[in-house]
Amino acid sequence: MATMTTLLIHLPVTMKRKLDALKAQGYTASGYIRALLERELNPPKKKGV
Repeated sequence: MATMTTLLIHLPVTMKRKLDALKAQGYTASGYIRALLERELNPPKKKGV
């Protein structure tokens, strides 16, 4: 596993409320943001290229 670091970000209150609503579904804000960043920064490789 990669070494982890901490990242502090500022969010609008409305966006924070949406992240808080995800907690009811079992998500954590850090887990959700990590998954989102991994998906965006590591796009799937194209087959047959």
